[in-house]
Amino acid sequence: MAKLNAGVTGLIAASLGVLPLMSVQAQAFDKTLACMLVVKVDSGKVLTKEGEGCAVRVSPASTFKLPLAVMGFESGILKSAHDPVWPYKSEYKAELEFWRHDTDAARWEDKSVVWFSRELTKKLGMNEFQKFTDDFDYGNRDLSGDKGKHNGLTHSWISSSLEISPEEQVIFLRKLLGRQLPVSAQTTEKTMSVLPIQKLENGWAVHGKTGSSVERNSKGKIDRSRQFGWYVGWAEKDGKRVVFARLNRNAERQKGGMGVPTKNETWAELGSLLK
Repeated sequence: MAKLNAGVTGLIAASLGVLPLMSVQAQAFDKTLACMLVVKVDSGKVLTKEGEGCAVRVSPASTFKLPLAVMGFESGILKSAHDPVWPYKSEYKAELEFWRHDTDAARWEDKSVVWFSRELTKKLGMNEFQKFTDDFDYGNRDLSGDKGKHNGLTHSWISSSLEISPEEQVIFLRKLLGRQLPVSAQTTEKTMSVLPIQKLENGWAVHGKTGSSVERNSKGKIDRSRQFGWYVGWAEKDGKRVVFARLNRNAERQKGGMGVPTKNETWAELGSLLK
């Protein structure tokens, strides 16, 4: 699989003009840093690349629910979009009311239910979790979690050790849609079926996942005034398919996070870009 991954990565990297990857924790914060990247699935042709942050790695936050779904279906822990249904427990201490409900895979992705992700990774166990992440060549593949807390199994993808760039998000998505991940075709189909869908006025159907969290300062401490937002996925129409990743970063704290505003901006841009 390493040879295949290298080939896919090389193809995308060549077309994107990839810069050396940088960690957001190691950079001075720039509120204008952002990336909008749209690539054809079949040829790898770049349709648009905007912003100077396309090679910058940040936490995937809730966009990690997409590879987690692949892991869940491939391992057999998840059976279908609606099987199993896991009951909500008070011990999960969900912050939002709409997370405090029994949840299946479809609701998990649609409502971005954090506790469901953590229960899934617990069932996977660290060895299988790490193996999947390595096999997918996902970002920096670092599942160690917060320094000194040994919480990587349940926290590594939210403002923690795991990081990925918009360019790497697009590479992963192209491998998923191109059936180039080391998983079954059935797993791929099930994963694709649980992502929320939005139909644009131009007829394109957009399948995507938001993500939103906060950044860390130069000392590695959480800075809740510094937010970022993701929207990643694919769009299709009449047999044509593109993958996309948008990353927004903003110095000003926004109520509700930056995931939804980032999604709305992506829809608007795809609406004008795609014909």
